[in-house]
Amino acid sequence: METGARTVRCVCPHDCPDACSMLVSVEQGRATRLVGDPGHRFTAGFLCVKVSRYLERVYSPARLLHPLRRVGPKGAGRFERISWDEALDAIAQRFREIAASPDGPQAILPYSYGGTMGLLQGGSMDRRFFHRLGASVLDRTICSTAGGEGYRRTIGTGLGFDPEAIEQARLIVIWGNNLLTSNVHLWPFVQRARKQGALLVCVDPLRHRTAEHADRHLQLLPGTDAALALGMMQVILAEGLEDREYIARYTTGFEALRERVKAFPPDRVAALTGLAGEEVVWLARAYATTQPAAIRINYGMARHGGGGMAVRTVACLPALVGAWRHPGGGILLGTSAAFPVDLNRLQRPDLIPSGTRTLNMSLVGELLTAPDLRPPVRALYVYNSNPAAMAPHQEKVLRGLRREDLFTVVHDQFVTDTADYADIVLPATTQLEHFDLMKSWGTLYLQVNDPAIAPLGEARPNTEVFRLLAARLGFTEPCFQDSDEEMARQALASGHPWLAGITLEALRARGPLRLNLPEPFSPFAEGGFPTPSGKCEFYSEAMARDGFDPVPAFTPPRESLTAAPDRAARYPLLLLSPGDHALLKSSFSHLPHLLRLAGEPWVELHPVDAEARGLHAGQEVRVFNDRGSFLARLRVGRRGRPGVALTTGIRWNKLSPGGTNANSTTSDALTDMGGGPTFHDNLVEVARA
Repeated sequence: METGARTVRCVCPHDCPDACSMLVSVEQGRATRLVGDPGHRFTAGFLCVKVSRYLERVYSPARLLHPLRRVGPKGAGRFERISWDEALDAIAQRFREIAASPDGPQAILPYSYGGTMGLLQGGSMDRRFFHRLGASVLDRTICSTAGGEGYRRTIGTGLGFDPEAIEQARLIVIWGNNLLTSNVHLWPFVQRARKQGALLVCVDPLRHRTAEHADRHLQLLPGTDAALALGMMQVILAEGLEDREYIARYTTGFEALRERVKAFPPDRVAALTGLAGEEVVWLARAYATTQPAAIRINYGMARHGGGGMAVRTVACLPALVGAWRHPGGGILLGTSAAFPVDLNRLQRPDLIPSGTRTLNMSLVGELLTAPDLRPPVRALYVYNSNPAAMAPHQEKVLRGLRREDLFTVVHDQFVTDTADYADIVLPATTQLEHFDLMKSWGTLYLQVNDPAIAPLGEARPNTEVFRLLAARLGFTEPCFQDSDEEMARQALASGHPWLAGITLEALRARGPLRLNLPEPFSPFAEGGFPTPSGKCEFYSEAMARDGFDPVPAFTPPRESLTAAPDRAARYPLLLLSPGDHALLKSSFSHLPHLLRLAGEPWVELHPVDAEARGLHAGQEVRVFNDRGSFLARLRVGRRGRPGVALTTGIRWNKLSPGGTNANSTTSDALTDMGGGPTFHDNLVEVARA
């Protein structure tokens, strides 16, 4: 037993841009306190409402601590305890049998996403294992691919302005992003900018926490972001407010853009977005004449049928007015592209056999139920994810998980909704119990996470489990012997100048290290866009070749009053399900304290919509369409416009009344680009339960 007290620096592993540095106090082998690291400029000594309770997760009495084997029907959650050897032998035997069958190893599908954002526990030995096995490759689309592709089609990369430089901006547009819930550590930088006179504008369909604190909130209709951006461009060009020198030197396709935006005068944009024409004109003028101007967007904007094009269109704005010239100016979607770690060496895609298929995770329900998929998915290995709760078109997903001929393994910290359907359940470590290397998608810092405590029970990290499975299947390649620290060093050894001096030893000695970038980092002040043309592409030849409209455009949501009038006649409310302030997807949706903060599942209607249905606040209601339904307590308020229903995602099914959540109503239709999910293309009706 460890004695004495010590402090260990760890890193929040969850799918949030902040990647907070945490200080963990350990006494006699037990973590007793966890706080934000005051020495990290971005964390600044505080944690969000979720992660501040992380020790409750680690020491939860519901923690899964031993391997289990199913003894009841799929979905019943009845298991018996087995040993690790029994569990690993059963998995290896089934994988071996499937690989040797006529279906071959591509009948095996890994399924993982952002349960941890660590480079090692999220995507290293697992990729090596499934690549060498010859399993189907998983296209991990469930969150960022649509927005990321739209952004890259304009800018050429995922890079944006330096997040910390936003304090130098004089106009900040928080667009489709509830900063105070989903990126709270950027807020102090925004506040410093406001103290220096910056104006804060929020563009969002919902009046959420951030909108309430903004100087001005433009509450547009869901899915009409591209129309607003095109309207802004029309005003900017009509009034001669563009930066002609920046356009001439660093952009391409300007004349095509000029022609396109003529079709979006303020009155038409007002009709499309639900805003007043005066609001469109005001935002365009303010944006073009106030520098530095910063736009912070997020991925929720892209989760409808035209979502990729929406992000592409908004991403054109900074080049039009020369906002990229200024520190703190431009646009920011994420910072992942700034980290030049060697992912090929870490994940070994060279081990993938030629001809191996790729399957889209957003279609998991279809993949598990489609009778004509060849080979069929016969084995599913789930880690860092909970598709029974998180994936779209929930009825299909659950129907697939109930298949008796589907061998399912779940490696998790808790017995999730998905684990209830598993044949084998394996106990996973938490962030305090394993080693990892952490980048961020909202800062420019690399960090190392050393284990603060020994694994509880028989919990094991992803990397260890895949090493053990590789040994059982006879994989002799040296890469399967690499330790976690060796893999971290491989990832850092890319030779890129932005990583110069950032070693494992330096990270341990000095804590979070900023990439070797100018401070502040203004990536496109003098052009240098990594597009095919080397410029910001208002017109994209590559998009034309790929069958897309090469010029920014407005693609309305597939499920809306105008695009689907017959469907809207039956289901006239558009349901939005952004993240809850106290929860984070399904990761915290079972912890008692946070569930109390979040309250019971709810749906909010505008007073006009509630009155039209004879409903009042506090009633239990059923939210439904032809895909499924869920139960919720009705709230009546004005955070959404008439015609918009609001709930939050995502609760565990088994902790929700009726046993389903909002994803029972979502479809598995995909976005226009990137193959992403369309969670916000979701027409429903609400009635008394």
